[in-house]
Amino acid sequence: MIETLDAIFQRRAVKVFEPVEISDALREQILNAARHAPSSFNCQPYRFYWVGSREQKAIVANLCLGQKPAETASALVVAVADLGSLSATAQSQLEWMRRSNFAETKIRDYERTAKIGRILFMPGPFGIFAAIKHALFRLLNLWKVIGMPPLYRQDQFKWATKGTSLACQNLMIAAEALGMNTCPMEGFDGRRLSQYLGLSSRCHEIVMVIAIGKKSSAYTEPPQWRRPLGATVTVL
Repeated sequence: MIETLDAIFQRRAVKVFEPVEISDALREQILNAARHAPSSFNCQPYRFYWVGSREQKAIVANLCLGQKPAETASALVVAVADLGSLSATAQSQLEWMRRSNFAETKIRDYERTAKIGRILFMPGPFGIFAAIKHALFRLLNLWKVIGMPPLYRQDQFKWATKGTSLACQNLMIAAEALGMNTCPMEGFDGRRLSQYLGLSSRCHEIVMVIAIGKKSSAYTEPPQWRRPLGATVTVL
């Protein structure tokens, strides 16, 4: 527990890295930690692109506006909110449940939940279905406490971005715990980077690019400041 807290408190956005190699085993550990992050209904609405070769790193670093962390990192991870994988993920989980001999009632419950999810996430042509569902949920809310699901495409990307961000945090804490350093970056040419990775604007949205490496011995971290708990937390 203490080691976990140390990794959280020590993690900083490092701006300059040493040219060290990240082994395949270390890469797998870091990415495994990312995919174990929690996500709504276990949908895992994200995809990670690990950019490790010198040539591809140079291209992606340029699309990250030539930022120093991107140029000096041992690897770059492009974190993408992925709406296109939801159906395949649900099907894979269903197959896993059957192989794992889950009770038939549990399997049927999951099938029902997945079906409801597909209906909710279907915006329809020109967002017509989403508009109808939005009106129905607003009407229901007049009589009972009810949440508004992500009906429109922009709301679905917002929902997927939350899950992707949780996975990114797992990735960065794992890297810190394993002796590496990171720097999350939001400065990049999203259109060109999406084209380079072959992403679809309908299904994918880049959330951030994470530079990973070993902090340069020549890099001096500035003092860290955070608001006090009293300014951040309200206890009810």
